[in-house]
Amino acid sequence: MGAYKYITETLQKQYKERSEEFRKKVIGWRKEGAIVQVEKPSNISRARTLGYKAKQGYVVVRVRVDKGRRTKRRSMGGRKHKNYHLFVQPQLSHQTIAEQRANRKYTNLEVLNSYWVGEDGNYKFFEVLLADASKPTVNVSSVVRQGKAFRGLTSAGNSRARKRKTKNKKRRRDARQNKPYKFEEYRKKEKQEPKKAAAKPKPKKTKQKKEKK
Repeated sequence: MGAYKYITETLQKQYKERSEEFRKKVIGWRKEGAIVQVEKPSNISRARTLGYKAKQGYVVVRVRVDKGRRTKRRSMGGRKHKNYHLFVQPQLSHQTIAEQRANRKYTNLEVLNSYWVGEDGNYKFFEVLLADASKPTVNVSSVVRQGKAFRGLTSAGNSRARKRKTKNKKRRRDARQNKPYKFEEYRKKEKQEPKKAAAKPKPKKTKQKKEKK
């Protein structure tokens, strides 16, 4: 793992300094198509940690995703309602969108994972790792679950599910602490524990006045 450490350091340095090599890479990727199959991963250390192997059955695909707002086209004629669909929130990160697009193109393969490669003002670039379960060289346990990218079972999808779960858990805990008093629950308790019959009050003794002779 000594070599991989230096590889990650050089790639991080290139991105932070915006070196000429990094800029040339991004300019070249921008001219290519949106989904392109690559011979080798550009960040080998990250790819190996996510399950990539240089064997038959493993494929690397670079995906380009538009950065910024997801706007809909405006129609020229007709009545326009209030919101007018200016901004449509997809409820997905750019990374999950890239994984799903790659899996839609390569339907016979399964998404293992993905990682960020670069970005510019208009686009983000991700490399998606795919594997073919029918090949004997592929580790079947990592490809058994079908449609991982669409069911939020990759690292990009899991992070979103984890956030959602913790939020709901916190909300449930707060609701339990600040639980308002409910009359129905009080009535149930009354039915379960019948009250003991109260003792009858004794009649008060009245003093009789003596008549004066």
